Amino acid sequence: MKITKLFNDKRPVISFEIFPPKKELPISSIYGALDGLADLNPDFISVTYGAGGTGSNKTIEIASIIKNKYEIEALAHLTCITSNKEVIQQNIKALQENNLENVLALRGDVPSDFIRREENQYQYGVDLIKELKGYGDFDIGAAVYPEGHIECDDVEKDLQYLKEKEAAGANFLVSQLFFDNEIFYGFLEKLKAYKIESKVLAGVMPILSKKQVEKMIFMCGASLPAKVIRLVSKYEHQPELLRQAGIEYAAEQVADLIANEVDGIHIYTMNQPDIAKGILKRQKKTVTGHIDKF
Repeated sequence: MKITKLFNDKRPVISFEIFPPKKELPISSIYGALDGLADLNPDFISVTYGAGGTGSNKTIEIASIIKNKYEIEALAHLTCITSNKEVIQQNIKALQENNLENVLALRGDVPSDFIRREENQYQYGVDLIKELKGYGDFDIGAAVYPEGHIECDDVEKDLQYLKEKEAAGANFLVSQLFFDNEIFYGFLEKLKAYKIESKVLAGVMPILSKKQVEKMIFMCGASLPAKVIRLVSKYEHQPELLRQAGIEYAAEQVADLIANEVDGIHIYTMNQPDIAKGILKRQKKTVTGHIDKF
């Protein structure tokens, strides 16, 4: 089922994100995480792409397992910055052969040693969206950044680029993580002003350690509300208490997002089903169709 149809059938759409196991580990090492997440009955599960866009990534294989073994809709991430047309076409063929119709089209992180060559024909996510539209009937997602992309100092330009992605064929949007819901709501108002009409999944990641928070700030530029700073400061030397408090904070975020009738919520699980379970169990109002057994 295409993800855009999920938005038409229910609200909010609840989804989880996982990443492939390390290169030296077998695909089967992901089954424990998938078993736990499947018990929570998500609307779909997304799978991130291999670092640097390498051909050795296991994204499509895992997405196929989610779709064809667990019978849960899958969203395969696909990046393009280090790829050439041949690699992208091979990936498109693999997606089609595995009955995968949902793709999150991304530029991808630029490796520190990357040298752009003539065969690297893709520079931005919009280039990949156009390619996907030309080779298959995919439901295409794009990434959005409520606080602006860390590499772009102009939020207005970010919105213009997003408008171009929608015009090129992006059907739905998945947001970068944020810790302040008011920032996300303000971002939704900006989308309306730019007449960007695609449905948006709000990205939520619980705080599990001080090191993780510092990494997230560095990687994506997410700002920290005073409440989060106090939380990290209070429990930074008590890892289990910080983990519990971080999940509780994420649960409060999700409860508020549901109350404000967002289109969907995308939980970054870090391959730990107890995180998603903890967040959803703490909702004052059960998310219909999910976690009912708990």
